[in-house]
Amino acid sequence: MGEEMITLLADGREERIAGPIVPHGEPVLGWERKPHGWCRGDACVPAFRAAAAETGEGVDLVAFAGLLGRQAVADPDEGLIAVGEPADLPPGRAPEFEALTALRGTRVAVVFWASWCGCRYDLPAWEALHRELGGHGFSVLSVSLDRDPEAAREWLAEVTHPAVIDTDGRIAELYNVINVPTVVWVDAEGRIARPQDTMTATDTFRSMNGLSCERAAAALRRWVIDGDAGTTSRELRAPTGEERRARLHARLATWLFRAGRTAAAERHLARAAALAPHDLAIRRGLMPLNGVDPFGERYFALREELEAAGIAIYRPLPDWQGDEEPAAGATAPS
Repeated sequence: MGEEMITLLADGREERIAGPIVPHGEPVLGWERKPHGWCRGDACVPAFRAAAAETGEGVDLVAFAGLLGRQAVADPDEGLIAVGEPADLPPGRAPEFEALTALRGTRVAVVFWASWCGCRYDLPAWEALHRELGGHGFSVLSVSLDRDPEAAREWLAEVTHPAVIDTDGRIAELYNVINVPTVVWVDAEGRIARPQDTMTATDTFRSMNGLSCERAAAALRRWVIDGDAGTTSRELRAPTGEERRARLHARLATWLFRAGRTAAAERHLARAAALAPHDLAIRRGLMPLNGVDPFGERYFALREELEAAGIAIYRPLPDWQGDEEPAAGATAPS
């Protein structure tokens, strides 16, 4: 079994490894075997704990991921394993990714959007806020949830703020983003100043979502200029175990769709939908890879399904929007 080659999707990379039982002497997820246990830098998993993942042939990759607090989903028939992010991130810290780390020392609004969401029309307004407030030590960092990078790039042609395309869903996983638009504020020291909120930069869909872009912009300016984030909440809302597993099934589905293995991809997409039916970043976001129009009948059927089940698509209204109410029956932008 140790000689079986599989494709591992982890830490934003894709690699071929000997597994799912990794032969003795090989590193596992960047960890190496030492006499006293498995180590990565200064961190170590003691030998007595690691023994639960070790076999006579090698190390069980899925079991070892579990020891690290990381979920894993394997598809032996397709030769795939996806490993998720650690669940025990430091409280109050913004999860690191390269573009955000490069902005340390700056207040950042991390703006999650997608070409399949009406919030794509907000990008010029976010760009205007980026330019207006840049002199106060502020930056917008937009993160597209598009799985196809070309779909996002045409909307980014005129922006000057830092922008990332989250093609494998890893950043959405780190920040527990279930739909767009979602915005997270990160302070200059890399701490969460305001966790995930539904926040708009234009009133294009106000009749549907009940949100005021003027109030949102005023709250943002108070934070950037006066340091008042307007909330006592300083931690991201954590995902459930089901949400974490759903994102791994979505990662496998994405890889399989790109490889032309549609039937297998659809199985994983269905499993993701069963685990996290409310996660539009998965269910709507993967429609284009499956040849489905994310603005078409399937999307509106999905909206009706969620509404009938009483599942809210948006996060609760931010406190600066307290006296605004969404239009009746409206749950998502077109």
